[in-house]
Amino acid sequence: MKSWTVPKGIPQEDGEKNLAIRTKDHEIDYIDFEGKIPEGEYGAGEVEIWDEGKYEIEKKEEEELKFKLSGEKISGKFVIVPFESSGDEDNYLLIKLS
Repeated sequence: MKSWTVPKGIPQEDGEKNLAIRTKDHEIDYIDFEGKIPEGEYGAGEVEIWDEGKYEIEKKEEEELKFKLSGEKISGKFVIVPFESSGDEDNYLLIKLS
């Protein structure tokens, strides 16, 4: 699974943009994992499932991923694109479309 961390949270308002930092890909077996990752290991700390629902990919290209989320807490259309001006290839912008 492709994975990102979004330090300031998922954008809530149309047009809102938040930094999304690409993290290590995760095996699909971890999709339901909750618990504590020990100090000193990758991703150390508490892990909880914050939201559950469905997603639909609307457009997938090298530099752009548009998708729709239908979760219990978060719903709407989003796009994730590289944050080119940051100089870090792991930085992206997560933008709420509607």
